[in-house]
Amino acid sequence: MIYLDNAATSFPKPDIVYEAIMDAMREYGANPGRSGHKLALKAGRAIYETRELLAAFFNIEDPMRIIFTPNATDGLNLGIKGLLKPGDHVITTSMEHNSVLRPLKALEKIGVKTTIVQCDEEGSVDTRDIEEAINQNTKLILTTHASNVTGTIFPIKAIGDIAKKHKLVYMVDAAQTAGVYPIDVANMNIDILAFPGHKSLLGPQGTGGIYIREGIEIGNIKEGGTGSKSDSLIQPEIYPDKLESGTPNMPGIVGLGAGLKYIVDRGIEDIREHERKLTKIFIDGLKEIKDVKIYGPCDVDKQAPVVSINIGEEDSSEVSYILDQVFDIAVRPGLHCAPLAHKTIGCYEQGCVRFSIGPFNTVKDIETALEAVNSISREI
Repeated sequence: MIYLDNAATSFPKPDIVYEAIMDAMREYGANPGRSGHKLALKAGRAIYETRELLAAFFNIEDPMRIIFTPNATDGLNLGIKGLLKPGDHVITTSMEHNSVLRPLKALEKIGVKTTIVQCDEEGSVDTRDIEEAINQNTKLILTTHASNVTGTIFPIKAIGDIAKKHKLVYMVDAAQTAGVYPIDVANMNIDILAFPGHKSLLGPQGTGGIYIREGIEIGNIKEGGTGSKSDSLIQPEIYPDKLESGTPNMPGIVGLGAGLKYIVDRGIEDIREHERKLTKIFIDGLKEIKDVKIYGPCDVDKQAPVVSINIGEEDSSEVSYILDQVFDIAVRPGLHCAPLAHKTIGCYEQGCVRFSIGPFNTVKDIETALEAVNSISREI
């Protein structure tokens, strides 16, 4: 199969990821932080090593401000629900994933107010609209780094500067960029960063995290065992224990660390340029096929390696089915858990077919995908 669904989960992973997970399970698959024996200590050290790798990768000063979560969704929920209180106002955009919009809608029931800034038909946001939406109760600006539907890259440094200017918290959803686009939380004025481990960071499913800048008060949304201060019935206040309860996904976190090592060794610039090259070939080829509508900027300088299309009026799920069953190409159709984004770009009723390119795709993969789209276009 030609796998072009990397925006959902990257596949395959580097071999060192599979090896690291298996070694962790076989050699030191004990409970980290809960016991004093050699296996538990080794497991704890392995988790901390990944924390340090992430801190260096995102220019985070204190690795203990990184909280491991099962995915970016959990991280976003923790940041949103742990920060916002009744009466607070938050600014977000129409290109956000439901992992942002649904928690915000849930908080509206307790009195949190939300302004959704409208993006243009390419999925781009005007930073002036964000700044104009600020009021005296605004506490948080929350945006994606790149749209999971169009790949449109947001100017997060400029938005971070606006947040800093107005003394607001800025949270970034880096689901589509962490691992392939450079993110410097200090330089970009990012106060909270949510990221998945299973996408461009090349780790396994069930991994992710959130960085929370020191000085920001986040309430925990769960309590439980942490392996620290076990004499107290009250959740510890120290990080990361305050927000990490229960046995962690040690093998998954070790696998995430291995994914990071692969990225650092290969070079994030090399991965980005490889995906950029393939995305350009794909967009240029699509422009030559009749009845194909391409959504988003159609410019590799303005979008991540995510390309969404429709072929005439054909249902996106039907096109995806044909690609899978006839051409053995994996893509994703529908609304991609981002209904407002589809309304923004004008394909809410039809959905769209999303092709998302990863570090192990080849020019041949892209050429075959173009041939398949062209074949489907001729048949409808």
